[in-house]
Amino acid sequence: MSSKIASSPSHRLHPNIWFLTLGSFFTDVSSEMLNNLIPLFLYNVLGVQTSIIGLIDGIAEATASLVKVYSGALSDRIGKRKILTVFGYALSTIAKPFLYFATTWVRVLGVRFTDRLGKGIRTAPRDALLADSAKSDQRGLAFGLHRAGDTAGAFIGLGIATLIIWLTQSGSAELTRHTFQTVVLVSIIPAILAVLILAIGVKEVETARKANNGLPTLNWKSLDKRFLLFLVVVIIFTLGNSSDSFIILLGQDHGLSVLQIMGMLMTFNAIYALLAGPFGSLSDRIGRRSLMLAGWILYGLVYLGFAISNTGVQVWVLFAIYGVYYALTEGVAKALVADIVAQEQRGTAYGLFNAAI
Repeated sequence: MSSKIASSPSHRLHPNIWFLTLGSFFTDVSSEMLNNLIPLFLYNVLGVQTSIIGLIDGIAEATASLVKVYSGALSDRIGKRKILTVFGYALSTIAKPFLYFATTWVRVLGVRFTDRLGKGIRTAPRDALLADSAKSDQRGLAFGLHRAGDTAGAFIGLGIATLIIWLTQSGSAELTRHTFQTVVLVSIIPAILAVLILAIGVKEVETARKANNGLPTLNWKSLDKRFLLFLVVVIIFTLGNSSDSFIILLGQDHGLSVLQIMGMLMTFNAIYALLAGPFGSLSDRIGRRSLMLAGWILYGLVYLGFAISNTGVQVWVLFAIYGVYYALTEGVAKALVADIVAQEQRGTAYGLFNAAI
Protein backbone atom coordinates (compact mmCIF):
# COMPACT_ATOMS: atom_id res chain seq x y z
CA MET A 1 0.00 0.00 0.00
CA SER A 2 1.36 3.44 -0.92
CA SER A 3 0.52 6.98 0.07
CA LYS A 4 0.83 10.43 -1.49
CA ILE A 5 2.51 13.35 0.22
CA ALA A 6 0.09 15.88 -1.20
CA SER A 7 -2.81 14.39 0.73
CA SER A 8 -1.60 15.60 4.14
CA PRO A 9 -2.01 19.17 5.49
CA SER A 10 1.08 21.33 5.06
CA HIS A 11 1.70 21.73 8.80
CA ARG A 12 1.63 18.01 9.51
CA LEU A 13 4.44 15.53 9.07
CA HIS A 14 3.72 12.38 7.08
CA PRO A 15 3.02 9.36 9.37
CA ASN A 16 6.00 7.55 7.84
CA ILE A 17 8.33 10.06 9.48
CA TRP A 18 6.95 9.22 12.92
CA PHE A 19 7.00 5.45 12.35
CA LEU A 20 10.53 5.52 10.92
CA THR A 21 11.63 7.62 13.89
CA LEU A 22 9.97 5.24 16.34
CA GLY A 23 11.52 2.23 14.61
CA SER A 24 14.96 3.81 14.78
CA PHE A 25 14.36 4.70 18.44
CA PHE A 26 13.77 1.08 19.44
CA THR A 27 16.55 -0.18 17.19
CA ASP A 28 19.02 2.11 18.90
CA VAL A 29 17.75 1.17 22.34
CA SER A 30 18.83 -2.33 21.37
CA SER A 31 21.98 -1.53 19.39
CA GLU A 32 23.51 0.97 21.79
CA MET A 33 23.11 -1.46 24.67
CA LEU A 34 25.57 -3.66 22.78
CA ASN A 35 27.70 -1.74 20.32
CA ASN A 36 29.56 0.35 22.88
CA LEU A 37 30.17 -2.69 25.08
CA ILE A 38 31.53 -4.89 22.29
CA PRO A 39 35.00 -3.24 22.33
CA LEU A 40 35.10 -3.69 26.12
CA PHE A 41 33.89 -7.30 25.80
CA LEU A 42 36.63 -8.03 23.29
CA TYR A 43 39.29 -6.23 25.32
CA ASN A 44 38.29 -7.10 28.91
CA VAL A 45 36.74 -10.57 28.51
CA LEU A 46 38.31 -12.13 25.41
CA GLY A 47 41.68 -10.38 25.76
CA VAL A 48 41.71 -9.19 22.16
CA GLN A 49 44.33 -6.66 21.07
CA THR A 50 43.18 -3.19 20.03
CA SER A 51 44.48 -3.80 16.50
CA ILE A 52 42.06 -6.73 16.12
CA ILE A 53 39.23 -4.62 17.55
CA GLY A 54 39.99 -2.04 14.88
CA LEU A 55 40.04 -4.77 12.22
CA ILE A 56 36.59 -6.00 13.31
CA ASP A 57 35.20 -2.47 13.17
CA GLY A 58 36.83 -1.88 9.80
CA ILE A 59 35.45 -5.05 8.20
CA ALA A 60 31.99 -4.45 9.64
CA GLU A 61 31.79 -0.84 8.52
CA ALA A 62 33.29 -1.57 5.09
CA THR A 63 30.60 -4.21 4.58
CA ALA A 64 27.88 -1.73 5.48
CA SER A 65 29.33 0.93 3.20
CA LEU A 66 29.49 -1.33 0.15
CA VAL A 67 25.99 -2.71 0.65
CA LYS A 68 24.49 0.77 1.21
CA VAL A 69 25.41 1.74 -2.35
CA TYR A 70 23.82 -1.35 -3.87
CA SER A 71 20.66 -1.31 -1.74
CA GLY A 72 20.06 2.35 -2.46
CA ALA A 73 20.33 1.79 -6.21
CA LEU A 74 18.10 -1.28 -5.89
CA SER A 75 15.38 0.73 -4.15
CA ASP A 76 15.43 3.20 -7.05
CA ARG A 77 15.31 0.37 -9.58
CA ILE A 78 12.35 -1.51 -8.09
CA GLY A 79 10.53 1.60 -6.88
CA LYS A 80 10.22 0.09 -3.39
CA ARG A 81 11.87 1.38 -0.23
CA LYS A 82 9.95 -0.29 2.60
CA ILE A 83 10.74 -3.93 1.86
CA LEU A 84 14.50 -3.32 1.92
CA THR A 85 14.20 -1.15 5.02
CA VAL A 86 12.28 -3.75 7.02
CA PHE A 87 14.47 -6.64 5.81
CA GLY A 88 17.62 -4.80 6.86
CA TYR A 89 16.29 -4.15 10.36
CA ALA A 90 15.13 -7.77 10.65
CA LEU A 91 18.54 -9.15 9.63
CA SER A 92 20.32 -7.12 12.30
CA THR A 93 17.78 -8.31 14.88
CA ILE A 94 18.40 -11.96 13.97
CA ALA A 95 22.17 -11.50 14.42
CA LYS A 96 22.11 -10.05 17.94
CA PRO A 97 21.34 -13.20 20.00
CA PHE A 98 24.46 -14.94 18.68
CA LEU A 99 26.64 -12.55 20.69
CA TYR A 100 25.48 -14.43 23.78
CA PHE A 101 27.47 -17.47 22.63
CA ALA A 102 30.58 -15.63 21.40
CA THR A 103 33.81 -17.06 22.82
CA THR A 104 36.28 -15.85 20.17
CA TRP A 105 36.76 -12.62 18.28
CA VAL A 106 35.99 -14.45 15.02
CA ARG A 107 32.44 -15.14 16.24
CA VAL A 108 32.04 -11.52 17.25
CA LEU A 109 33.21 -10.56 13.77
CA GLY A 110 30.55 -12.83 12.25
CA VAL A 111 27.81 -11.16 14.28
CA ARG A 112 29.11 -7.68 13.55
CA PHE A 113 29.35 -8.52 9.85
CA THR A 114 25.72 -9.68 9.74
CA ASP A 115 24.52 -6.74 11.82
CA ARG A 116 26.29 -4.24 9.57
CA LEU A 117 25.03 -6.09 6.49
CA GLY A 118 21.52 -5.44 7.75
CA LYS A 119 22.38 -1.80 8.38
CA GLY A 120 23.81 -1.52 4.90
CA ILE A 121 20.66 -2.95 3.35
CA ARG A 122 18.28 -0.64 5.21
CA THR A 123 20.04 2.72 5.52
CA ALA A 124 19.83 4.20 2.02
CA PRO A 125 16.25 3.00 1.29
CA ARG A 126 15.14 4.26 4.71
CA ASP A 127 16.66 7.70 4.18
CA ALA A 128 15.16 7.87 0.69
CA LEU A 129 11.76 6.87 2.08
CA LEU A 130 12.08 9.53 4.77
CA ALA A 131 12.94 12.16 2.15
CA ASP A 132 10.09 10.98 -0.10
CA SER A 133 7.70 11.35 2.85
CA ALA A 134 8.67 14.94 3.73
CA LYS A 135 7.71 18.18 2.03
CA SER A 136 10.56 20.37 0.80
CA ASP A 137 10.14 22.86 3.67
CA GLN A 138 10.10 20.07 6.28
CA ARG A 139 13.12 17.99 5.29
CA GLY A 140 15.46 19.42 7.89
CA LEU A 141 12.83 18.93 10.58
CA ALA A 142 12.06 15.39 9.38
CA PHE A 143 15.68 14.26 9.38
CA GLY A 144 16.35 16.16 12.60
CA LEU A 145 13.47 14.40 14.34
CA HIS A 146 14.63 11.06 12.99
CA ARG A 147 18.15 11.62 14.28
CA ALA A 148 16.74 12.82 17.61
CA GLY A 149 14.61 9.68 17.94
CA ASP A 150 17.52 7.49 16.95
CA THR A 151 19.79 9.16 19.48
CA ALA A 152 17.17 9.22 22.24
CA GLY A 153 16.97 5.46 21.77
CA ALA A 154 20.73 5.29 22.14
CA PHE A 155 20.47 7.27 25.38
CA ILE A 156 17.82 4.92 26.78
CA GLY A 157 19.76 1.87 25.63
CA LEU A 158 22.90 3.09 27.32
CA GLY A 159 20.88 3.82 30.46
CA ILE A 160 19.52 0.27 30.53
CA ALA A 161 22.99 -1.17 29.93
CA THR A 162 24.42 1.04 32.68
CA LEU A 163 21.75 -0.17 35.10
CA ILE A 164 22.55 -3.79 34.23
CA ILE A 165 26.26 -3.15 34.78
CA TRP A 166 25.56 -1.47 38.12
CA LEU A 167 23.35 -4.35 39.27
CA THR A 168 25.67 -7.14 38.15
CA GLN A 169 29.22 -5.81 38.61
CA SER A 170 29.19 -2.42 40.32
CA GLY A 171 32.51 -3.16 42.02
CA SER A 172 34.40 -4.13 38.87
CA ALA A 173 36.30 -1.66 36.69
CA GLU A 174 36.18 -4.03 33.71
CA LEU A 175 33.29 -5.67 31.88
CA THR A 176 32.46 -9.29 32.77
CA ARG A 177 31.03 -12.02 30.54
CA HIS A 178 27.90 -12.46 32.68
CA THR A 179 27.07 -8.77 32.42
CA PHE A 180 27.56 -8.73 28.66
CA GLN A 181 25.37 -11.80 28.17
CA THR A 182 22.62 -10.22 30.28
CA VAL A 183 22.73 -7.10 28.12
CA VAL A 184 22.50 -9.23 24.97
CA LEU A 185 19.33 -10.95 26.19
CA VAL A 186 17.61 -7.71 27.16
CA SER A 187 18.57 -6.03 23.87
CA ILE A 188 16.57 -8.51 21.79
CA ILE A 189 13.20 -7.14 23.01
CA PRO A 190 13.39 -3.58 21.60
CA ALA A 191 14.95 -4.90 18.38
CA ILE A 192 11.89 -7.07 17.73
CA LEU A 193 9.56 -4.16 18.58
CA ALA A 194 11.33 -1.99 16.00
CA VAL A 195 10.82 -4.51 13.20
CA LEU A 196 7.12 -4.89 14.05
CA ILE A 197 6.56 -1.11 14.12
CA LEU A 198 8.20 -0.63 10.74
CA ALA A 199 6.50 -3.61 9.12
CA ILE A 200 3.03 -2.52 10.25
CA GLY A 201 3.22 1.28 10.36
CA VAL A 202 5.33 2.39 7.40
CA LYS A 203 3.74 2.72 3.95
CA GLU A 204 5.38 2.95 0.54
CA VAL A 205 5.37 6.42 -1.01
CA GLU A 206 4.72 6.75 -4.73
CA THR A 207 7.92 7.63 -6.58
CA ALA A 208 8.43 9.20 -9.97
CA ARG A 209 10.06 6.05 -11.36
CA LYS A 210 8.04 2.97 -12.20
CA ALA A 211 9.22 -0.35 -10.87
CA ASN A 212 11.88 -2.13 -12.93
CA ASN A 213 12.94 -5.59 -11.86
CA GLY A 214 16.29 -5.56 -13.67
CA LEU A 215 19.56 -5.53 -11.78
CA PRO A 216 20.46 -2.08 -10.43
CA THR A 217 23.33 -0.14 -11.96
CA LEU A 218 25.27 2.64 -10.28
CA ASN A 219 24.71 5.46 -12.75
CA TRP A 220 26.47 8.09 -10.65
CA LYS A 221 27.22 10.31 -13.66
CA SER A 222 23.53 11.12 -14.01
CA LEU A 223 23.36 12.51 -10.46
CA ASP A 224 23.22 16.26 -9.90
CA LYS A 225 26.71 17.79 -10.07
CA ARG A 226 26.06 19.68 -6.84
CA PHE A 227 25.55 16.37 -5.08
CA LEU A 228 28.74 14.90 -6.55
CA LEU A 229 30.71 17.94 -5.39
CA PHE A 230 29.17 17.68 -1.92
CA LEU A 231 30.03 13.97 -1.86
CA VAL A 232 33.68 14.71 -2.65
CA VAL A 233 33.82 17.25 0.19
CA VAL A 234 32.27 14.74 2.61
CA ILE A 235 34.73 12.01 1.59
CA ILE A 236 37.73 14.31 2.06
CA PHE A 237 36.46 15.46 5.45
CA THR A 238 35.74 11.97 6.79
CA LEU A 239 39.11 10.49 5.75
CA GLY A 240 40.49 11.70 9.07
CA ASN A 241 37.70 10.16 11.13
CA SER A 242 38.36 7.31 13.56
CA SER A 243 36.15 4.68 15.10
CA ASP A 244 34.32 5.70 18.27
CA SER A 245 35.60 2.43 19.73
CA PHE A 246 39.01 4.04 20.09
CA ILE A 247 37.50 7.00 21.93
CA ILE A 248 35.88 4.56 24.36
CA LEU A 249 39.21 2.82 24.90
CA LEU A 250 40.91 6.23 25.23
CA GLY A 251 38.52 7.06 28.05
CA GLN A 252 39.29 3.78 29.79
CA ASP A 253 43.04 4.29 29.35
CA HIS A 254 42.65 7.73 30.96
CA GLY A 255 41.02 6.22 34.04
CA LEU A 256 37.29 6.01 33.33
CA SER A 257 35.52 2.91 34.68
CA VAL A 258 32.93 0.98 32.67
CA LEU A 259 30.12 2.84 34.46
CA GLN A 260 31.79 6.19 33.82
CA ILE A 261 32.24 5.35 30.13
CA MET A 262 28.53 4.56 29.92
CA GLY A 263 27.84 7.92 31.56
CA MET A 264 30.07 9.61 29.00
CA LEU A 265 28.18 7.96 26.14
CA MET A 266 24.83 8.90 27.67
CA THR A 267 25.93 12.53 27.93
CA PHE A 268 26.88 12.51 24.23
CA ASN A 269 23.55 11.02 23.18
CA ALA A 270 21.49 13.33 25.41
CA ILE A 271 23.08 16.41 23.82
CA TYR A 272 22.73 14.97 20.32
CA ALA A 273 19.06 14.03 20.85
CA LEU A 274 18.12 17.41 22.34
CA LEU A 275 19.75 19.46 19.58
CA ALA A 276 19.18 17.41 16.40
CA GLY A 277 15.53 18.41 15.96
CA PRO A 278 16.02 22.15 16.58
CA PHE A 279 19.08 22.30 14.33
CA GLY A 280 17.21 20.42 11.59
CA SER A 281 14.28 22.82 11.81
CA LEU A 282 16.69 25.77 11.83
CA SER A 283 18.26 24.50 8.60
CA ASP A 284 14.82 24.67 6.94
CA ARG A 285 14.79 28.40 7.69
CA ILE A 286 18.39 29.61 7.29
CA GLY A 287 19.87 26.96 4.99
CA ARG A 288 21.96 23.82 5.50
CA ARG A 289 25.49 24.90 4.57
CA SER A 290 26.25 27.32 7.42
CA LEU A 291 25.24 24.76 10.06
CA MET A 292 27.33 22.04 8.44
CA LEU A 293 30.37 24.31 8.20
CA ALA A 294 30.05 25.16 11.89
CA GLY A 295 29.80 21.46 12.69
CA TRP A 296 32.90 20.56 10.70
CA ILE A 297 34.95 23.27 12.41
CA LEU A 298 33.77 21.99 15.80
CA TYR A 299 34.71 18.43 14.78
CA GLY A 300 38.29 19.46 14.07
CA LEU A 301 38.60 21.23 17.41
CA VAL A 302 37.21 18.22 19.31
CA TYR A 303 39.65 15.79 17.71
CA LEU A 304 42.51 18.17 18.48
CA GLY A 305 41.31 18.03 22.07
CA PHE A 306 41.30 14.22 22.06
CA ALA A 307 44.90 14.24 20.81
CA ILE A 308 46.14 16.36 23.72
CA SER A 309 43.82 15.07 26.47
CA ASN A 310 45.37 13.34 29.48
CA THR A 311 42.48 12.78 31.90
CA GLY A 312 39.19 10.90 31.76
CA VAL A 313 37.24 14.07 32.57
CA GLN A 314 38.71 15.80 29.54
CA VAL A 315 37.69 12.91 27.27
CA TRP A 316 34.17 13.01 28.78
CA VAL A 317 33.76 16.75 28.17
CA LEU A 318 35.13 16.52 24.63
CA PHE A 319 32.81 13.64 23.81
CA ALA A 320 29.86 15.71 25.04
CA ILE A 321 30.86 18.52 22.66
CA TYR A 322 31.19 15.88 19.95
CA GLY A 323 27.42 15.41 20.32
CA VAL A 324 26.89 19.03 19.22
CA TYR A 325 28.86 18.30 16.04
CA TYR A 326 26.61 15.35 15.21
CA ALA A 327 23.47 17.38 15.87
CA LEU A 328 24.72 20.14 13.56
CA THR A 329 25.60 17.88 10.65
CA GLU A 330 24.00 14.43 10.42
CA GLY A 331 20.33 15.22 9.84
CA VAL A 332 21.12 18.50 8.08
CA ALA A 333 23.42 16.77 5.58
CA LYS A 334 20.77 14.19 4.72
CA ALA A 335 18.21 16.93 4.20
CA LEU A 336 20.66 18.65 1.86
CA VAL A 337 20.95 15.48 -0.22
CA ALA A 338 17.17 15.45 -0.67
CA ASP A 339 17.28 19.12 -1.71
CA ILE A 340 19.67 18.54 -4.62
CA VAL A 341 18.80 15.03 -5.87
CA ALA A 342 15.73 14.04 -7.89
CA GLN A 343 13.28 11.75 -6.09
CA GLU A 344 13.83 8.79 -8.43
CA GLN A 345 17.59 8.87 -7.70
CA ARG A 346 17.51 9.39 -3.95
CA GLY A 347 18.17 5.76 -3.09
CA THR A 348 21.36 5.79 -5.15
CA ALA A 349 22.39 9.17 -3.73
CA TYR A 350 21.81 8.15 -0.12
CA GLY A 351 23.69 4.92 -0.75
CA LEU A 352 26.74 6.84 -1.94
CA PHE A 353 26.42 9.45 0.81
CA ASN A 354 26.04 6.94 3.64
CA ALA A 355 28.92 4.88 2.26
CA ALA A 356 31.09 8.00 2.30
CA ILE A 357 30.42 8.80 5.94
